[in-house]
Amino acid sequence: MTKPTKEQLIEALYNEYAYLCHDDFNPDEDATPEEYLEMLKEMSYDELVYETQTDEEYSIDDFIETYGG
Repeated sequence: MTKPTKEQLIEALYNEYAYLCHDDFNPDEDATPEEYLEMLKEMSYDELVYETQTDEEYSIDDFIETYGG
């Protein structure tokens, strides 16, 4: 896969967060998915890549494939 766009990273990170919030959301501590989306939009490309927590074993391609639209 080619290098993901900023928009693809935002979409995948948002989808991951929404998925994780489904079963383990604490309204007193966690941002809503909508609030998280707004935070993602303010991040740089490198910050978004870091947020994916990908590495050699779980690549950015794997992340996009799992959570991308």
